[in-house]
Amino acid sequence: MESTDRTLELPSNFTHRVRVADLLPADSPRLGGIDEAHVRRLAEIYATLPPVLVHRATMRVVDGMHRMAAADLKGLETVEVQYFDGAEEESFLRAVAANVSHGLPLSTEDRKAAALRILGTHPHLSDRAIATCAGLDAKTVAAIRRRSAAESPRSNTRTGTDGRVHPLDRTAERMRAAELMTSRPDLPLRAIVKETGLSLGTAHDVRQRLLRGESPVPPGRRGRGGAPAPAPADAAAPPGPTRPADGPRPRPAGLAAGTPGPVGRTRHSLETLRRLAADPSLRHSESGRHLLRWLHTHFVVDDAWRQQADAVPAHCTATVAELALQCSHTWRRFAEELSRRRLTDLTPAPAPRATSGNRN
Repeated sequence: MESTDRTLELPSNFTHRVRVADLLPADSPRLGGIDEAHVRRLAEIYATLPPVLVHRATMRVVDGMHRMAAADLKGLETVEVQYFDGAEEESFLRAVAANVSHGLPLSTEDRKAAALRILGTHPHLSDRAIATCAGLDAKTVAAIRRRSAAESPRSNTRTGTDGRVHPLDRTAERMRAAELMTSRPDLPLRAIVKETGLSLGTAHDVRQRLLRGESPVPPGRRGRGGAPAPAPADAAAPPGPTRPADGPRPRPAGLAAGTPGPVGRTRHSLETLRRLAADPSLRHSESGRHLLRWLHTHFVVDDAWRQQADAVPAHCTATVAELALQCSHTWRRFAEELSRRRLTDLTPAPAPRATSGNRN
């Protein structure tokens, strides 16, 4: 009967004495095989060598073929081994990582061949994870991946060095972040990161692209399922003939030359709002902070209303339209009041009339 006493379990670094004849040769990442000169050097210092790593289920050597050859050269019938209990398909990864970290260094060709093989068996691993295992640069692994047919069909996720699964394509998350930044420009980047799952750097990139009037998704990025990433609604070109690559962008009908389009107005409005939020006279007073919160709550960028228009039922369109007009009239009166105050502040006060003294 199997014991349930956990104290009887052996430590992971426990070694066993095993007959050389019972071990299978390693599936080595070395293209050139055994280096006889290195074997002779190891035979001279054999007593100080670490145990051979062996996959317990198959009794195949994972790391230590040169030590095995050195033991044979010394006429030994048994060797010290340490067991690896991982899955059989993980043995090659462990072998590559072990040969990279110690012993006779793998050549560049050995490491590239190992990376290519790992891509075939573990295409879900990220370039950086494979590079760490094979002792290569992540860009080198990316180039090997592009030249190989290892990732077919293409996957949208990769497992990183942290063991977590990360999506390759962030089109949907970028578009969601752009929507949040447009509708709630006061929302901190960290809140957007929490909401969308993007990294802080990617969220910052989306914000900078919006400020420049660009699509939140970099050109050339594929969307879900390999489709091109969609452009935001306010950046879509109007219907009609396409313009030359180096020609001027056609303006919508009725828009005078020199008048910024929706993207330009959105960018300008966001920049203006951020400059206003950075004003110390507003940030450092309770009334100023209240004004900023009020502005952020009621701020609507160009074409952001389109996201809400489809949600208005047909029988409510007149009511909602009336509310929108009332709000626009209220904002106009607010703007006129501020303009009146500005003109009043700019108008110099009349100089005091000089009084003539009594000359009697």
